[in-house]
This record gives sequence, structure tokens and C-alpha cells, in this order.
Amino acid sequence: MQKRLFFVPLAVIVFILYFTVFGDRGLLRINHLHRDLDETQKRLSQLKEENDQLKREIAALQSDRRYLESIARRDFGLVRSNEVVYQFTPQALTAAPQAEAPPPAAVQPAPPAAAVKQPPAAASKQPPAGGARKSP
Repeated sequence: MQKRLFFVPLAVIVFILYFTVFGDRGLLRINHLHRDLDETQKRLSQLKEENDQLKREIAALQSDRRYLESIARRDFGLVRSNEVVYQFTPQALTAAPQAEAPPPAAVQPAPPAAAVKQPPAAASKQPPAGGARKSP
């Protein structure tokens, strides 16, 4: 009989603890809701930053002519009438660094300057080495 009286309060305490931890308003559910709240607040701050950036871009599009020109150049490939545009293929761009720096074992002495002759017309048609666009 005494054992029975001991198990009844113990069962009630276990029952209460179970619903305190695992119930609809239990500790696990509260912890899950706090994590959801943190994620939602992070997403809200990201969306606010993106919204501010879009507002700045709208203002720039409405008032800044240089920004409009840069977009026209970048997205649509537009150029001014007095500009010359040089376009390089991706293959030529990737091959150029390899040709400039050969491995140390393959280095050969350069021929004398008198042996290398280029016609003056061919030298003037080559694009400048540093840039893709040239403006007079």
C-alpha cells in the first residue's frame, strides 16, 4: 500500500514534466519558435537592405546620367561615335598569359634586335596592350 502511494505522486510529476517539455506549449516548442523568429528577423533585415539598395538604384536611374551611360555600355554594348572598341575572344585572353611567361626550363635567348623586323603598318594596327577601349 505504501508503494502505491509513492507511485501516484511520481506518476503525476512525470505526467506534468512530459507536457512541460513535449507539449504544445512545452520547452521544445518554445525553443523551435525562437529559432523561427530569429530566422525571420534575419530574412527581414536582408529584405530591408535589398529594398534600400533598390531605392538607391531607382534614384540613380532617375537623376544620374553617368550611371545610365554605364548601364547602356555594360548591358547593351553601346559606344560613343568617337570611340573605338576592341573585342578579344576568351580563347586569346587565356592563351596570352601562358605565352608571356614560359616555364624556366624552356627559356631561350632572344634573337638580336637587327634580326627582328616588323613592317611599320603591321605595328600600328595592333591594339594597345593595357585596355579594351580607346578614345581619341
